[in-house]
Amino acid sequence: MKFTLSWLKHHLETDASVDLITETLTDLGLEVEGVENPAAKLADFTIGYVESAEKHPDADKLRVCQVQTKDGLTQIICGAPNARAGITVVIASPGTYVPGIDTTIGVGKIRGIESYGMMCSEREMELSEEHDGIIELPSGTVGQTFADWLAANQPDKVDPVIEIAITPNRPDALGVRGIARDLAARGLGRLKEVRVDPVPASFAADLNVSIADDTRDGCLVFYGRLIRGVKNGPSPAWLQTQLRAIGLRPISFLVDVTNWFTYDLNRPLHVFDADKVQGNLRVHRTTGGETITALDDKTYTLQPGQIVISDDQGVESIAGIMGGDTTGCTEDTVNVFVESAYWDPVQIAYTGRALKINSDARYRFERGIDPAFTPEGLEHAVRMIVDHAGGEASGLIIAGEVPDTSRAYRLDAQRVISLVGMDIPESTQRQTLTSLGFRLEGDMAHVPSWRPDVQGEADLVEEVARIASLTKLQGKPMPRMQAGVPKPILTVGQQRQQSARRTMAALGYNECVTYSFVDQQAASLFGGGDDATMLENPISSDLSHMRPNLLPGLLRAAARNQARGFMDMALFEVGAGFHGGEPGEQHNLITGVLIGKTASKDVHGMSRAVDLYDSKADAESVLAAIGAPAKVQILRGAAAWWHPGRHGMICLGPKKMLAVFGELHPKVLREMDIKGPAVGFTIWPDEVPIPKSKTNTRAALVATDLQAVERDFAFVVDSGVEALTLVNAAMGADKALITDVRVFDQFIGGNLGEGKKSLAVTVRLQPTTTTLKDADIEAVSAKIVGKVTKATGGTLRG
Repeated sequence: MKFTLSWLKHHLETDASVDLITETLTDLGLEVEGVENPAAKLADFTIGYVESAEKHPDADKLRVCQVQTKDGLTQIICGAPNARAGITVVIASPGTYVPGIDTTIGVGKIRGIESYGMMCSEREMELSEEHDGIIELPSGTVGQTFADWLAANQPDKVDPVIEIAITPNRPDALGVRGIARDLAARGLGRLKEVRVDPVPASFAADLNVSIADDTRDGCLVFYGRLIRGVKNGPSPAWLQTQLRAIGLRPISFLVDVTNWFTYDLNRPLHVFDADKVQGNLRVHRTTGGETITALDDKTYTLQPGQIVISDDQGVESIAGIMGGDTTGCTEDTVNVFVESAYWDPVQIAYTGRALKINSDARYRFERGIDPAFTPEGLEHAVRMIVDHAGGEASGLIIAGEVPDTSRAYRLDAQRVISLVGMDIPESTQRQTLTSLGFRLEGDMAHVPSWRPDVQGEADLVEEVARIASLTKLQGKPMPRMQAGVPKPILTVGQQRQQSARRTMAALGYNECVTYSFVDQQAASLFGGGDDATMLENPISSDLSHMRPNLLPGLLRAAARNQARGFMDMALFEVGAGFHGGEPGEQHNLITGVLIGKTASKDVHGMSRAVDLYDSKADAESVLAAIGAPAKVQILRGAAAWWHPGRHGMICLGPKKMLAVFGELHPKVLREMDIKGPAVGFTIWPDEVPIPKSKTNTRAALVATDLQAVERDFAFVVDSGVEALTLVNAAMGADKALITDVRVFDQFIGGNLGEGKKSLAVTVRLQPTTTTLKDADIEAVSAKIVGKVTKATGGTLRG
């Protein structure tokens, strides 16, 4: 939306500067996108007076002029034919940038004589295309800025053009008057009253307008007047100047009038050449296939159900969007029919998009103009046409009724103060709404017809806050719920996720944030992909299911990196997996993957393929960081996407799993297109017990001065028995006394027999109260042998 400062002052009585106006508009929510201020580029030009002008000794067409300037008497050489003594001119002193020639003036020599500036023409200052001679001013004092002289004598040449962005909820700001109303409400001036003296009816029109029954929801009201005896031609200079300033090309007076009121009062109009209208006009919906050549000289084929205005010979106008060329006004137009109607915004938008027509009328109608202003807008246009082009007007032609948009909402002054956070007196609130056109009766605010965006009490609050200016809000600390040091904000789960991220980053992993959706194939590889986690409306076929695990997203990311030549990587993600589609059917996870080799190739041979012990070490580091107990069990039996013989579950017991680590199954790697070894781990942070003692400090070191005792045991077991089973059994013999069990030997063959093996372990006993005696050691040893025998079926090796 563009307008000039002088156009704004047609509605707003104000002395505010352009800078203050633009700053205020943005603060009001009408964001200023740009300002073209001609006076700014003319700020360095001043007025001078030519005392004398002598012929240049070496050039017939040059004059050596002595000019009175702001710096005193100055010598300037000029080649303009009208350069002579006794004229008032415009001076560009050395250092002044001249936009018309894209040059900064300096001191120079012309045919051996120095020149200290330049006397300018209009084209050199981009005021017009006139360049036959320098500017001769009828008045002005030496040293006065040329911009100030133009502002006082020819203000149209330095009239600033302001462009604002219009949000869809502010159609009232698509007219200069609506913008002036907002500025007046802020206090930047007084809104001038706009009245119209309707042209008296001189005759009854023989032209009728009807609205089809199936079109009354699209055309609610239609007003028109016939004017006979007009004389079309060029518009007045002021009208052409205003239209050119905002980028519109003046065409003829009858056309320019409609364009001017579209921007001035946000009232789109259309003028038909009445002599070209055959019969009466009717507003109806198309059956489809009709064609019209519009005013943009393009032919459009209409679709079924679009609203048009037709006469007896066919479609003459696309309602609310663009008129037809057949009944358009020309220089020969004598009789005109002026139309002012209210069209349904939604249907205008549908038609405009279908036909791909962008016009000023469509832009306004589809956002919603003031329906109550329909008849008054017509009277404004008819009055201007009769005053400038002559003629006599008919009585009103009316079809339909102006829609009733009356509505009112309660203004709760205390609620406004509470929501806005500013102490705005009730009288100020009421004055604000009144200045915006609201009518207050008690505590009920009646919404003006030009504000379709106000649909509730919250909108009243917004209007008060907008005019009061939210820039005046002062930050205030929120009151504490209780005295003293505030309690931590983060929950235990959030703290654990934060610790996990820091630990993983410190271990060299790169964090990924992947979609919570995966394709069904990937989901099924990790225990998901069923109907419970299927999306009803996925954004793509590759994102059809909620992820059951974080591994699919990480492996997909790894595959994309490998496709681009990055073969070795460490990735992690902290997020949720989903085992159902209902609220609460999700679980928090911490997952990492290591792929490829541990380091780059080097001469020392330090590079090796990653293995499950790398993932185990990293999983244990993260568990320690989030506060997991140090004593855990390593069990097998994890899900099918882990390698059956190269993984482990970190548990607090058979039914309490904290994490799983190991190699990923080769089948999974093939399906996910991963090359090379890949290991990983998944941690369930919510399964880690919350410490009974909540403290931010590390617990004190518990050291004992009692001697630890180590005893070795060798058991003969079946070859299928896992060493882990034996170790866990030995650890469970005395949880308080036994601190560590390690396998240090495995022997197969010899005299053990077929299908047998020997596993040797070292058990460390650490007393805490008294020194262990032989009887105590023997008792614990007997428990160990008993537990291992029961768990493995093995015997103590003799």
